[in-house]
This record gives sequence, structure tokens and C-alpha cells, in this order.
Amino acid sequence: MEILSSDHEQVVFCRDAQSGLRAIVAVHSTALGPALGGTRFYPYASEDAAVADALRLSRAMTYKNSLAGLDLGGGKAVIIGDPNTDKTEALLRAYGRFVEALGGRYLTACDVGTYNADLDVVARETRFAHGRSEAYGGCGDSSVLTAYGVFQGMRAAAQHTWGSPTLSGRTVAVAGVGKVGSWLVGHLVDDGADVLVTDVDPAAVARLQARYPQVKAAADTAELLAMPHDVYAPCALGGALDEQTVAALTSSIVCGGANNQLATPAVAEQLLRRGILYAPDYLVNAGGVIQVEDERHGFSFPRAQSKASGIFDVALRVFRAADDEGVSPAIAADRLAEERVSAVGRLATIRLPR
Repeated sequence: MEILSSDHEQVVFCRDAQSGLRAIVAVHSTALGPALGGTRFYPYASEDAAVADALRLSRAMTYKNSLAGLDLGGGKAVIIGDPNTDKTEALLRAYGRFVEALGGRYLTACDVGTYNADLDVVARETRFAHGRSEAYGGCGDSSVLTAYGVFQGMRAAAQHTWGSPTLSGRTVAVAGVGKVGSWLVGHLVDDGADVLVTDVDPAAVARLQARYPQVKAAADTAELLAMPHDVYAPCALGGALDEQTVAALTSSIVCGGANNQLATPAVAEQLLRRGILYAPDYLVNAGGVIQVEDERHGFSFPRAQSKASGIFDVALRVFRAADDEGVSPAIAADRLAEERVSAVGRLATIRLPR
């Protein structure tokens, strides 16, 4: 663990012995605005592992928020513990007070192990909790626009690869049909795609096939990859794209909703060498953060969806920049995000009259 060598602005350790709260808030950048990122509730093996995850995830949020065109920086929080046994009202409210103490530098939302109802509790102690339930004036389930944004990114990839922004007549293999994956399948079916799916939870596949009987299922990811397909959509855990998986791919495009899909940076170069177009995950899955950000202005789903539609144009820009510069889309996306942080973030140095 190398906290001191990171480029983060602030790392805060939060503890409340009576409720059992042990949390870390990592603020990577506030150059574009307050640092927005979810709270992950997870039974980390050690505090070092929790810190490392918070640092990695918060940095990714800076890039995601920048590329989404939001006036927000990047942050992330992790709570150490098992959400099934350790999550209590007292713990969540204690966490909310720590978030409030940061004075708005960090805005929190849902992530793995936390849900809209949890943010409703956190919000009882802080003004800076978003992604609340609709009953409390929040944006509700952010997986809706996450999937919509992935679909827009996939349409852009189809435009760049085949000259038409549609998946009609193409076969898309979706690995993971939880919230995001199942919404994505709906968009693909409506667009006329043939859809293949797999999931570690057979019940999730059964529910999906009850809604869309035409969808075909594979027993596992290995079987899914062996089936002919045009687009591979990882929508489950991170690290899904390793050297072995990429070597087995027969698709022309990789575009999915999972975070941190590349097991190592070298995988992006491997995809480039194989002629497979990679849609950077933090670009195409930004619909959820766009949905959460819109809550700050009095949530309007049509307005948020309109913003998320812009993922199509940004993705095309990234693909074209990658071609022009002879680099992978992962590098091109990073450069565009960094350019916006530098150019727009600099404006804060222009003093305004009081």
C-alpha cells in the first residue's frame, strides 16, 4: 500500500467503535467539482486491501465523471464489513456524519453492498448523500440508465465497426444478467439483436428467459465465449478481460457494463492487436452516475436520459481519436478525460468578484 505516492487529494479514515463503523473515504480529485463516487460495503481481508480499493476506485471515478461531461471530481468510500450481518441504522448514520464533516468535498451514492434504502438512512445525517429512493425524492435504481448508456456505447461501436448504429442482425453475448445486464438485454432485443447470456445465478437467467424466450443461455462464460457472436458484453465482476479470455474471443467488439474489465493495462493492447474494438467501461457505464448526478438538481428521468444519450457521441469521439493516434481506445479515453480535467479545472484559478 503506497498512500503517500498516490495522486489523491485526501484519504480519510472513519471509525465509530459503538456502531462498528470502519470506513475509508478517498478523494482523488476536486478539480472539476465535488468528488462523487459510491460507497462500497465489503468484507475486506485487511484495512490495507480496503484502502487500496478506495484509491483505485476513486481515481477511476475522476475519469468517469470527466468523460461524462459532469462538473464533478472523483471519490469513493469503502465500509469494511459484511453488509448482510454488519449493516445497521446506527452504522449507516455514523457514516453519514463523517460524510457531512467533509463539507461537500465528497458526495456519496450506492455501490456494491449498498442500496437506495441505505442512502436514505445515510441522508438523515448528511446533505451529501445521493442515489436515494424515489419515495424520498431520489433518482431510484441507477442500473436503468447504466444499461441505457452501455447500449448507446454499443451502438457507437457498431457505427464505428460496421457503419450503422444498430445491433439488429448481430449476436451479442452478455455475461451477467443482474440489474444492468437484464436491462441491457431488453434494449438489445428491442433493437433486433440475437442475444446469448450466462450468469452464475441460474434463477437470474430463468427470470430473463421468462421475459424474453428468444434469448439463449450458456452454462458458463467459457461456453458463452465458444458460441459465435459479434459483441461480447461483460456485465458481472471486474477483471473479466484477461489474456486468456481475450485470446478466446471471436467477437469484433467488447462493450459491457462491468467496472474495471481489464485485468491489466496490457489487455487493452492485446485487444488492439487482435483487431477487437474495446469500448472503455468507465465511458459506456457512466449512465448510472449521470442519473445520480441529476438528483442534485431535482431528479428528472427524461433529462437524465437525454444526458446519458450523449455517451454515443463521446464513444465515437474516443474510437476516432484512438484510430487517429494509433492507440487503444482505453488510452484515448484516458487522454480525453485528463484533457478536460486540466482545461476546465484550470478555470477555478480565475478569480471572480465577491
